[in-house]
Parts: sequence; C-alpha cells; structure tokens
Amino acid sequence: MKYNPNEIEAKWQKYWADNKTFKAENDSEKPKHYVLDMFPYPSGAGLHVGHPLGYIASDVYSRFKRYQGFNVLHPMGYDSFGLPAEQYAIQTGQRPEDTTRVNIDGGVDKEGKVIAGYRKQLDNIGFSFDWDREVRTSNPDYYKHTQWIFIQLFNSWYNKDSDKAEDISTLTAVFEKEGNANVNAVCDGAIEAFSAGEWNAFAKETQESILLQYRLTYLAETEVNWCPGLGTVLANDEIVNGVSERGGYPVIRKKMTQWSMRISAYAERLLQGLNDIDWSESIKESQRNWIGKSVGAMVSFKVESQKSKVESEQQYIDVFTTRPDTIFGVTFMTLAPEHELVSQITTPEQKAEVEAYIEKTAKRSERERMADVKTISGVFTGAFAEHPFTKEPIPVWIGDYVLAGYGTGAVMAVPCGDERDYAFANFFKGQNGMQEIKNIFANVDISESAYGSKDNVEIANSDFLNGLNYKEATKKVIEELEKLGQGKGKTNYRLRDAVFSRQRYWGEPFPVYYVNGLPQMIDAQHLPIILPEVEKYLPTEDGLPPLGNSNKWAWNTVTNDVDFNEKIDNKTIFPLELNTMPGWAGSSWYWMRYMDAENPNEFASKEALKYWESVDLYIGGSEHATGHLLYSRFWNKFLKDKGFAPTEEPFKKLINQGMILGQSAFVYRVIPSILSDDKTEMLRKGNALPPIFISKNLLGDFAISNEKNELRYFLRDEKSEIVYSTIEKLIEKHSGFLKNIEGYEITFNIQYHLPVDVNLVNTSDELNLEGYKNWRQEYKDAEFILENGKYIVGREVEKMSKSKYNVVTPDDICEEYGADTLRLYEMFLGPLEQAKPWNTAGISGVFGFLKKLWRLYFDDNGLIVNNDEPTKDNLKSLHKTIKKVADDIESFSFNTSVSQFMICVNELSSQNCHSRAILEPLAIVISPYAPHIAEELWSLLGNTESIATVAFPVFEAKHLVESEKEYPVSFNGKMRFTIKLPLDLTKEQIEEIVMKDERTQKQLDGKTPNKVIIVPGKIINLVG
Repeated sequence: MKYNPNEIEAKWQKYWADNKTFKAENDSEKPKHYVLDMFPYPSGAGLHVGHPLGYIASDVYSRFKRYQGFNVLHPMGYDSFGLPAEQYAIQTGQRPEDTTRVNIDGGVDKEGKVIAGYRKQLDNIGFSFDWDREVRTSNPDYYKHTQWIFIQLFNSWYNKDSDKAEDISTLTAVFEKEGNANVNAVCDGAIEAFSAGEWNAFAKETQESILLQYRLTYLAETEVNWCPGLGTVLANDEIVNGVSERGGYPVIRKKMTQWSMRISAYAERLLQGLNDIDWSESIKESQRNWIGKSVGAMVSFKVESQKSKVESEQQYIDVFTTRPDTIFGVTFMTLAPEHELVSQITTPEQKAEVEAYIEKTAKRSERERMADVKTISGVFTGAFAEHPFTKEPIPVWIGDYVLAGYGTGAVMAVPCGDERDYAFANFFKGQNGMQEIKNIFANVDISESAYGSKDNVEIANSDFLNGLNYKEATKKVIEELEKLGQGKGKTNYRLRDAVFSRQRYWGEPFPVYYVNGLPQMIDAQHLPIILPEVEKYLPTEDGLPPLGNSNKWAWNTVTNDVDFNEKIDNKTIFPLELNTMPGWAGSSWYWMRYMDAENPNEFASKEALKYWESVDLYIGGSEHATGHLLYSRFWNKFLKDKGFAPTEEPFKKLINQGMILGQSAFVYRVIPSILSDDKTEMLRKGNALPPIFISKNLLGDFAISNEKNELRYFLRDEKSEIVYSTIEKLIEKHSGFLKNIEGYEITFNIQYHLPVDVNLVNTSDELNLEGYKNWRQEYKDAEFILENGKYIVGREVEKMSKSKYNVVTPDDICEEYGADTLRLYEMFLGPLEQAKPWNTAGISGVFGFLKKLWRLYFDDNGLIVNNDEPTKDNLKSLHKTIKKVADDIESFSFNTSVSQFMICVNELSSQNCHSRAILEPLAIVISPYAPHIAEELWSLLGNTESIATVAFPVFEAKHLVESEKEYPVSFNGKMRFTIKLPLDLTKEQIEEIVMKDERTQKQLDGKTPNKVIIVPGKIINLVG
C-alpha cells in the first residue's frame, strides 16, 4: 500500500470542511486560546512559498493547543482594501471589488488571467482555520464597523486628568459651565481661551470649529507626503528611499486639508504598554524610537522687527529643546522649510533664495531627510530672533535637517554642544547671518568638534548658569524662563498624529457630510455608507479624488440615504466626503471582529469580547513595527477607554517570522561588436544578431568590469579563445559577411544579472533552453554558448518576488510532493524568526521521510501494525519524541521537532517496530506538522473520530531512565573493551564481575592489578 499524498490530502481537507472540525465556540467551558496570523492582502499574484511560513507555524501551535484541551480560535481573512487593486483597475478598467473577489475565490478576470485564488491555496496546505469567521475588510458588512469606530473617535476627546478618551459631551459640558481655561486636554496648539459665557454665545459653527481642535479625529491643514504618481497621500512607513513603496513613484511634501487621528494623545500609554507585552526587544525598541519621548523645555524667542499679518502682533519662534542648559550657546536658529513663519519673516532680499530652497526640499521625504546626515544645506531668511536673556539678535535660517513634524519645526542651534549644528555653523562660516561659535563649557576644547555629553558638564560664559552642572543649569534656566513668560519644562514625543485621508477610490468611505464646510457624522443606524460605482478610478479633471467622479455622492438628511449630486441644496442634501480611509483602517481592529464575525448589529458582543479578551499569539512580519502594530495598539486602547475592548493591549505575544528568500537565476548575454583592423569603422553591431547567451562557468576569471556594473568585457587570451571562436562562428552563421572582410577584430561585452524564471531551471542549475526561447518573444531565436552541452545559470539568494522571477508557488510543491511535505520542509528550514533561503532540491528529503514513516504502518500488502508489547527501546524513542516535540512547540523551535521526527522514525525502523502502542501515539505527535498523513494513519488504525479531537500523548520520564550502562574497561588508561552492566550495582559487585570476565583475564595474563578504579555509572580502570 503506497503513500499517495494527493488522494489523502483531498480526502481529509473535505472531511474537515464538511465537519467544521476546527470551529471555535464562544461559550465553551474549555480555557480559550486565540492564535492569529497577520491577514494577507489578496494580490493577483497569489501565494508563494514564503507566505505560508508564519501560517504553518501558527497552525502547528493551534493544533497542539487543541490537543492540550484548549478552545482555540484560529481564524483567517483578507486585508482586501489596498492600492494594488486600484492600480490594476486604472490599467484594465475592471472594478476593484471584482478583481479582489477573484483574487480570493479564484477564477478568470476580464483580462483572461487565470487566478488560483487565495482561499484554494490556503485550503490546499491544510490549515485548521475556522472559516466561518472569515472577514474581508472591503465588504460593507465589515467596514460599516470601521466607519462606526471612526464616528466614536470623532465624538471623543482625550482628558489628561483622567488619562483616557471621553465622550465629547463631557467636554462641552465643561465649556458651558466654566469655559476652557481649566481644561487639561490633548488638543491643537494655540487655542484661544474663552469663558462659559463666550462659549454659550458662540454660533454653532464656531463651537464646532473649536471642538475640531479637541476631537480624536479631526480635519486640519497638514504637511503630508503627496505622491503625484499614485494620486494620494502616503504615510511615512509607505515610503522607501524617497519614493512610494508601491510602484516606486516620487513623493513630495505639501500642505493639504486632511483627516488626522490624534494618536499623539496615547504616546505615553503606548510607550508604557510595551512593558506589559511579550514582544521581541527589537520591535519594542522600534516603537520606542518612533514614539520618541524626550524631556526638556519649551522656549519662546521673539522675532525682531518684522511686520506680521496683524501689525501689532508680536511673533514668536517656539522651540523644544532637551538641552535648555545650553541656551547661552545659541548662535543661530533653524526652521523647517515648511514652517508657517518662514513666509512671514523672510526679508525681500532673501525671498527668492528661500523659495527656491523650499521647492527643492519638497521633493525629499521626511525619512530621507532624517537619514541624510552628510549633506549640509540651508538658507538665511534675513530675519533675526531675540535671545530671551541677553536680548542679542540671533539669525534665523531654514534647513532641511529640521522637520516640521517633529517638535515645533524649529531648533535653537548650539554649535558647541551639537554635532549637526557644529557642522552647519562651520559650513556657512563667514557668510551673512552666521555668527561665531560660542563655547559655554568650562575646560572643554571645541576646536575640532562639538561636546554633546551631559556628563561632567560645567556651564561657563552663561551669566547666572556659570559653574552649574547639567541638571542644576536645566532646572535654573526653566525657572528663569517661566519668570519671563518665555518658556516652561515640557515632555515631548516624536510621534505625530496619523494622517487618515487617502485620495483614492478603493478604501472605506468616510461616514461624513459637510454643512457650511464643517464635517457632520452620519448616524450609526444608517451605516454602512457604501462605495459608489464610478467610471474612472483616477482623480477628476479638476483634481478632486476619484469619488468626485460619482454623480450620486451626496447625503439626504431627510431620507437618510445617499442621493444625486445635482440635488445638493445645502439645506437638506449635502456633499459627502470625497476622500477614503487609509489601508490601515480595517486592520486596526480586525482581531475583535473574528471574536463574533457574524454579529450583524455590533462589531462584537460584550460576551464574545469578554471570553476571548485579546490575542494570545500573533504571528507576522517585523515590517509592520511602526505601522499596523502601532495603530492597532492605539485603536485598542481607545476602544478600551470607551468600554468596548476588554484589555489595554491587543496582542499578548508577538512572533515575527523571518523571510523565506528566493534563489534567483541569471543568464549572461554576449553583446559583440566587429571592427575593422584600424578600429576606425564599426562594421556590425551585436544587436543585428539574435541574442547570444554564454554559460556561467565559461566566464571564468578573465572578465573585466567597466564603469557600468552590469556590463563587462573580455580580454582575448588562451582562456577566452574558445569563446571568441564560437562567437565568430555564430556571427558568420547569422550574417555571412565576415568572409568578405580582409581584416577585422571582434570585441564583446557581457551583460550580467539578466533574471530568468526559476521554473525554467532544474536543481542542477541547468537552463531549459527550449523553455527559455518560448518564455519571451525576443528570445525565440537565441543562441547559447554551452559547457559540456549544458547552459549553467548563475544563482543569488534574494527576496522572493514576482519581479525577480524567483517565485516558487506552494501549489506546485503540493501537487508534486503533498502539503504535508511542504509544511514539514518549511518548518525544517531553520529557526522561525530567521531569514532562510528556499531550495527546492531539499524537498525530496522530507518527502522521503514521510514515505519512510508510512512504511512503519504499511507494506505493499497493507497494514502491518501489530499488538506486540513495545520494547524498552521502542518506548524510549517514542517518549523522547513526545517530550522534544511538546517542548519545541511551546518554545516555537519547530525546526528541531522535524529533526526529532526523523531520528525517531529511523530508530523505530531499525528496531523493526510495528507496535500499535508506539505507532498510534506517534501519529498524534506528528499530526500538528503533517496533519493529513496523521489523519489517514489514525483512521486506518481503526479510529472513527478525527485525530484532531484527541489528547496529546503524556510524556513518561521513566522510559528515558537508563537501567544499564555500557562501561569502557581500561588497562593503565587504555580502553580495551566495553561491558554492559546494571546501573544499580555497587563498586564491589562491578569489580567482581569485571575480574571474572575472560577478556580481563586475557589482558592481565595471570597478573594481579595494583589498583582497580571504579566510578559507578562512569569508568572502570585497572592499573598495574
């Protein structure tokens, strides 16, 4: 009876689906365990073998926890809103909802492209997901709750006194009674004070405008990352090296009115909460750095003699500094180019230079500017600020190393105490607006570099701070600034409020309409507000977002429904918001929806939330450290404040799986040229010939690199002569003109790193030549310079990606070897959290192991399992494996479990073990990793219930206790033979047995040893 994985796996996948084997219950008496994977974006490319790594690990763990008696929630869904679907819609005209549905469920899109479908691919790998709880963030029955959460955020403010979000009605109640003078809130800066009487006298529109400055989601003009190529705003984590992560389009900085989330209100709680969760230190440190807590002072510098919009208004430059003790060392100030004061204080003489610099800076992202510590650039505005103590004028510059989104967008530059200020001051030394560097540190030489340490500092040349250390001077200067009304102590955070608008179609519509330009929330009972049909997915001709293309996108406050734009009268029918929510909106709360996925009325019932509480194990990529993982914690904390989420943190334990890297394949193209003898006339260019490719090992060591990294040329010598002569023959074959030329010379370059589809390369790195010719039209007539009749490709390990042609799909592996082989192999590759290269050649070894496991149970004639009593060695092999696998799963060391399976099967095979008492529990132990073969073995052993429903075998330590010891018997320190003896013998008993052994008598040859050294359980040595 042979092992047939395709037949077995199809059978058991159907059984699990029909019987809902992995359905979790919300009212179980069992203890709960919630295991979650970061859900995927369903792209048309489908899954490659790198994607399931985390899913397989979580599935092994979920199955094991079920064996331990837990009610396990292990769901799956799709983060189905996203830019790729919209970009594809723009290119092909297909509706994003249609292509997204095909990408998930499989089928053929309108372009005729056959899509396997994520669901089918996942099912084929045998995951124990509870599919009844599937969510898709782009389904209206899901995003109605995302819209509802947005409304809750809009109707909330953050009370610093209670340190939590509260309903906006509690704030208006305070305003009505006492105004805002005593309100301690996280809000916009520079809100004017008003009394209760003034508040009550304000028009409704004025009150709403004021409340927008307190709400947790609000409209404001914000400096954003604008990507013209994608037509939308991007978050910082969506930009890589100054271009969009999706598509590689340039990104510029510009001001736009956007929805924002006041995540900064939760900065301290987000920071402190890291102490209470079991995450890797690297992820925690990423979030700590992103939150960026710093303690210092806010200092206000008066702007000197510049006219303002209001003639009598005194302007100030507010600066946050962590080193207020160095205030007497300030020699200039630098504003971010985007700072609102720049246009107001720049002198006419400097205006052109300043504006040119601002335009140039707008083309660089914040991340790019932060990372670039070598480039020094800036422009003097012509304006001066006044030092709060010395009253001396301080020149004001702009520079792109200062960011508008960090602190106040302005720095007081102290070159003697900061390396970047020091470099800036020296770079512009002697220019108009740059003063000499002041040294305010006693006994410190700053002629070569700045002194940035706070340790052993003695302040000098600083008036009332002279002789003080860092702490003393900091305290003193804050006291004096407060007396002047020009500063105070402050804790600052780098964390900025999150821009929440996207100028895209394929995203959640905002439940917002506008009355007199002010946002109004649609009542929750009328949700969801469903995306309208549009003909075009690009912005409108007048620059509005794609929803501006809809002729039915207005809100009727009488019928409480979406109405036609032509009916807008701004009395009962009003315009709806044209932006959509960002990609991270739906993923910021989805784990709670899984708890009660079919609830039509609320995102989850209180009972379900109370039972499941939070995710016990979360597995996903570390690239989400400062995006999804931060936003999710923010939303969870907010929902906790409002009484919905039961816990402060959403994910107790987080594991970041490493990446499975692809093995890319490359070919090498020869680009020949034929020149006349005097090299004055090129007779023929290589592009007149068909493509010529040279096998890797023929390149040898005689290739010389030129300025372009991808091209190299050859020296003609003995080693390369065979290559030259072959090319000469190919040129003659395809052109036939060389015979008519008396003198010529062939030269050629080699184009390196031309990627080839890895599916055209075998495990010996040999290229399928006919397959390569058929791969692309331009290669149909290609010629190949072979080595021993074969074309050998180059190889390189890099990220698995469709663009690199190195994708291996799980479908192909499952078809040829079975899903259990894929699951075991991915777990066997190495530690879960490390990156590791994929090598299809290694699959066959794992497949061979499963066949060897099968042969413990079956031979060609059928079942060979018997009821024989297991031997001690049988039991030892089994219980070693039970303990090892249980320990490994709990510690997520999955790769060493697979090694132990192989050891165990080898041992049992050599022991000729076919005992049911051993093989039945062995099937259970291996089933979390290879569930299909385990189910089949379990069933054929006569069991009627699924193996998924039984208990994990109990480890019995007694089977690992050794009763015998194989002693080395030495004579004068040299081991001559071994003897197996019971471990409970005394020294005297051991000596008696050894001395009577005939091998001892032969070694002694009638002599009596001077001494017999015996250490029970270790050694026997006869001396003399």
